[in-house]
Amino acid sequence: MKRWPELTAITALVATLVGAVLAQESPAPNAKAAPVAADSAVNTFAIRGARVFDGERDLGIATVVVRDGRIAAVGSTARIDSGMSVIDGTGKTLLPGLIDAHVHAWGEAQRDMARFGVTGGFDMHGVAERLPALRTQRESYEASGQADLWAAGTAVTAPGGHGTQYGFPVPTVDADTDVDAFIGERVDAGADFIKLIVEDLSAYGMPRRLPTLSAPQVRAVVEAAHARKRLAVAHVAKRDDARMAVDAGADGLVHVFTDAVADDALVAAMHGRKAFVVPTLTVVASMAGSGEGKALAADARIAPQLGTGQTGTLARDFIETAEPARLQRALDSVRRLHAAGVDVLAGSDAPNPGTAHGASLHHELALLVRAGLTPAQALRAATALPAKRFGIADRGRIAPGQRADLLLVQGDPLRDIADTRAIDAVWKNGHRVERDVRAAAPPAAAPPGATASTPLPISSFDGDAIDAAFGSWQATTDQMAGGKSEVRHALVAGGAGDSRGALEVTGVVKPGFAYPWSGVIFFPASAPMQPADLSARSELVFHARGDGRSYSVLLFSGASAQGMPAMQSFTAGPQWKEVRIPLSGFAGADLAQVRGIAFTAGQPHGTFAFRIDGVELR
Repeated sequence: MKRWPELTAITALVATLVGAVLAQESPAPNAKAAPVAADSAVNTFAIRGARVFDGERDLGIATVVVRDGRIAAVGSTARIDSGMSVIDGTGKTLLPGLIDAHVHAWGEAQRDMARFGVTGGFDMHGVAERLPALRTQRESYEASGQADLWAAGTAVTAPGGHGTQYGFPVPTVDADTDVDAFIGERVDAGADFIKLIVEDLSAYGMPRRLPTLSAPQVRAVVEAAHARKRLAVAHVAKRDDARMAVDAGADGLVHVFTDAVADDALVAAMHGRKAFVVPTLTVVASMAGSGEGKALAADARIAPQLGTGQTGTLARDFIETAEPARLQRALDSVRRLHAAGVDVLAGSDAPNPGTAHGASLHHELALLVRAGLTPAQALRAATALPAKRFGIADRGRIAPGQRADLLLVQGDPLRDIADTRAIDAVWKNGHRVERDVRAAAPPAAAPPGATASTPLPISSFDGDAIDAAFGSWQATTDQMAGGKSEVRHALVAGGAGDSRGALEVTGVVKPGFAYPWSGVIFFPASAPMQPADLSARSELVFHARGDGRSYSVLLFSGASAQGMPAMQSFTAGPQWKEVRIPLSGFAGADLAQVRGIAFTAGQPHGTFAFRIDGVELR
């Protein structure tokens, strides 16, 4: 369940930029570890006096001893070594670090997750190149300040289907694909599980349809995954597709369908085949237009630790598909499945509109309780149960030998599930996680002259190369997402006001991709998508001329590189014209952390040509 329809086009560009940086640089996930608390270097300690939920059951008041990043002892009589640091848990509840069973994580996601006690997650679709690095991080006991991820790499989908629009190359399955070999390649690349997509958009009442996998292809994918001892989980949006995937042997559904309530036949099939469901009710609530993401962001227990990117995604709903009945159908389906004994796992589908990494898993727990789970069952859905279903032996429990990923909260979430939001402390690998978002966020770099009262030139395009007074320019098209649009940018003679030159951007927006784009982007910092402080500026000014089309200026900003851009438009007519775009018009933008400014063409399909000159900030 992703951003449909116009939000998807923007998201595709966001992901392309982030994905391009990831593909080029391929850093280890913890290469830029967050600052950690002063005592985080000590991963040997004890917590005494807290109520302990071990992932399965309530142990009552107990002592938990951690040595070298692992749980050493649990119980009312557990021995505390002489000289060991002791944390008073009186009036608090100790939980295993939470596991989000459905995320799409890049940028600052792992850091954002950890701040909210989510110490692990299952990435359902992303660049495959980082899979080895994710495994390396999971095996480490260092103080990274980040959640660990298990990942599918790229999801299995049809050419041009859902999953191909997010800005990085996605191998696809067509009628001639050797599915067994295809899945073998995914596993050899390091996929921890296989995710397949059955989605054509028909569940949302839209006229547009996307290609999707057929029932025989779904069955072939599942069989190939099982032959390699990998789970096969399915993205579905309709009840009939869910039944087809379950009948094909899928181990789980990673969304609850929203077009209808689960009927007796599907409930029986899922129970009989021991299939699980990750309902992602948080994103369903957003599709329903509930405004619950905004309410979460306003919760005094959550708000202080939200980064700008998190606040931005929580503020948005799927307003173009708002249908309140969707949420009720989803809740009713979860209630029926849970009552029948089908395993329900907690997952947020962050960072979709109405969600945010880390914070939204706490919302998902509340929604699961609303759907009929007890608080203890909801907590199990975010700790021991996902670890068990995905075969992770050392997470999700507070027991001797388990990794010391821990969450200490004020109050008693076994009585009131919302108490998980009152976070007192988080430990990852036995190291205390820094929760201050200001300390965790990377500093924003300010370009030269950023605080001056005079105009700040970016590019005059009067030289012999496409350069800038600070930052850099780069082309961008939907080809990174499997599209066919083309772009060329080059210096040309004759700029605005008879200046020496200008930047000409020409290309073709082609069919073959659902949400095409083509253009150029300016990165204001020394590296792509890194933040720069432009808060002293109030206006983007440039000259433009072209073919008369309407073009978009997208401003990417915030503490996270995964944040949604803000957009304004301009028309490039046959004569040079000064374009003045107030930065205040980029709704929700964080001008202290600007990551990119893109000039792009989108639909309608066809050729385009525009020139820009004299780009500056005032």
